[in-house]
Amino acid sequence: MLLYPILCFGPMVMAVVCYVLGRASKSKRDLLMMATVTAVFAGTLATNFFHGSFTWEGFCGLGLHLKTDGFRALYATVAAFMWMLTGWFSPEYFGHYHNRNRYYFFNLMTLGATVGVFLSDDLYTTLIFFEIMSLTSYVWVAQEETDGAMRAAATYLAVAVIGGLTTLMGLFLLYKELGTLSFEGMKTAAAALTDRSGLTVASWLTLVGFAAKAGLFPLHIWLPKAHPVAPAPASALLSGILTKSGVFGMIVICANLMRGDCWFADGLLTLGAITMFLGAVLALFSVDLKRVLACSSMSQIGFITVGLSMMVLLNEEGSLAAYGSVMHMMNHSLIKLTLFMAAGIVFMNLHKLNLNDVRGFGRKKPLLHIAFLLGALSIACVPPLGSGYNSKSLIHEAILEYIAHLQNLGAAYGSYKFLEILFIISGGLTVAYMLKLYICLFWEKNPEHQAEYDAMAGKYMNKRTATALMLSAVILPLLGLLPGQLFSPIGALCAPFFGQEAIAEPIHYFSGENLLGAAESIAIGVVVYFAVVRLLLMAKDERGVRIYVNRWPKKLDLEDEVYRPVLLKALPNGCTLIVRTIAELPERIVLFLRNTLFSKSHQHRQPPVGNRFTYVCGCVMNAIAKALNATFLHRHPMRTDFEYVFDASWKAASAGTHRITRSVSFGLLLLCIGLYFTCAYLLMK
Repeated sequence: MLLYPILCFGPMVMAVVCYVLGRASKSKRDLLMMATVTAVFAGTLATNFFHGSFTWEGFCGLGLHLKTDGFRALYATVAAFMWMLTGWFSPEYFGHYHNRNRYYFFNLMTLGATVGVFLSDDLYTTLIFFEIMSLTSYVWVAQEETDGAMRAAATYLAVAVIGGLTTLMGLFLLYKELGTLSFEGMKTAAAALTDRSGLTVASWLTLVGFAAKAGLFPLHIWLPKAHPVAPAPASALLSGILTKSGVFGMIVICANLMRGDCWFADGLLTLGAITMFLGAVLALFSVDLKRVLACSSMSQIGFITVGLSMMVLLNEEGSLAAYGSVMHMMNHSLIKLTLFMAAGIVFMNLHKLNLNDVRGFGRKKPLLHIAFLLGALSIACVPPLGSGYNSKSLIHEAILEYIAHLQNLGAAYGSYKFLEILFIISGGLTVAYMLKLYICLFWEKNPEHQAEYDAMAGKYMNKRTATALMLSAVILPLLGLLPGQLFSPIGALCAPFFGQEAIAEPIHYFSGENLLGAAESIAIGVVVYFAVVRLLLMAKDERGVRIYVNRWPKKLDLEDEVYRPVLLKALPNGCTLIVRTIAELPERIVLFLRNTLFSKSHQHRQPPVGNRFTYVCGCVMNAIAKALNATFLHRHPMRTDFEYVFDASWKAASAGTHRITRSVSFGLLLLCIGLYFTCAYLLMK
């Protein structure tokens, strides 16, 4: 169907048109942008009713393969829906910003690439659109061009590049092991393998790039820093959709390659559990509104990863875990759309995000209050309005199901019991940090600016923004109140993509066991809020006013303490040392022989300064200077240290291109290292 490439490449074409039009008329550009995202939403909505496929043979070598089924059509629609609402919100948000043209250009480019990811039918097509999406979304993070934004953008790009290169190596190995990269073909070929060691290595390598985009520990470092500096509409898309593109790749690997692989599942489960808990703790400690929501996204990705891991462990009995995973993906996308738009409205009016500055802003603003409350109830899993309750309950049930399975087999299940406890505690921490945000924004009073904030009531957002905000918010209670009518059909529709059968029996979302788990998490959250947030994470300032403080130790910052020292210092310096040692080895052998066996022979001395070129040029100039000094310039002799002059000039000229050569050479270095190990692995096989 030609509709599929139009949905992928059409927004990219319109990005160019909008950019050109924006140079002449900003209002017409805004209208065209909103019309484009609305049309893409209508197109993706149509794919839910007309499933098909599209193939472009020869595209980039292996061809372009697009296809829709229940899950792919659903998530392409969710992505387009979020783009449409953030597109309606963007004109007001960017009303007084510079570089709006640039933002809209890359926004539409990313839309096309993201739809391409969700409609892809092989990992090669997925990777093409995935890398386009990573490159174009980089500009979102760097939009403000502040020092913090540029640093966060550099981190985002570095993680994306390293993850993408690693995934590329994984695809090389997958193609060698399976002979295909199509989803159905990989599933069939993987099931026929007897030796799965190569497939396991390839799957883990492929997983790295997708896990990095999803924000999975330990590749999460970009997420807490990128969201606060990116514009709010971009933050909503980064959190709600772009992280799900990473989850999409993880689903492909789990459903088609690693089904029933306990070692793989346990490894992924460990990473998911750490991400789930660590993200919640980071959100609890943060005092920046958007950073709290960003760390919250990290935690929710952990919940989804736990669900996918349980699906792999349960294998053919993993339908419940698959239902919970896809439902929580959709829940999280819609929740973060609402919450980040609410945060964007706060920032749009105040240009501040620190909780001490924005506290009390939401008072006397009922629309903002209702929208944020619905989002908070949903992510905190407060039934019945909280839609997140339904999805997390199914993942919890899957954990209990696997524990019961191990008990029947007489196997140890202590680690999975610990996982269940950690699951409930992480849910409690979610309640705590959302309670922190809700009370701060809508109940507390600002000691300095409360009257000013109250005066903004009725004029803090226009009607189009209010429509987008409320449209995103009202969906959440519907999903919470009608899970059997909405969630169950969606789960049944998406189950085949996850390699699972649809559940025939009715799902009891509001069973006593599920409600008890939710009550435990809520109770933990309330206790943590009053015992930790109010007592430990707040302090009195010099005025005697209690303020929020960030007590997270800086020594626990993985980026500053581990990744940057290793990647920017240890790795380049180590490789440089190895290369120089190899390059200087023949020369050192010659010097050794000269000083031992041939000590009396007349050898040329090593140039004292600079390289050989600057040394020779310096010697020639010194000889000319000495001749002139002895004849014509004996009263005012010239300098004779041209060896040093030429050396300094050479170094100064080299320093001008150092930044470019450093980045390019470092990227090539990483690529060469990856290719070396990949080739070595292939040769050993």
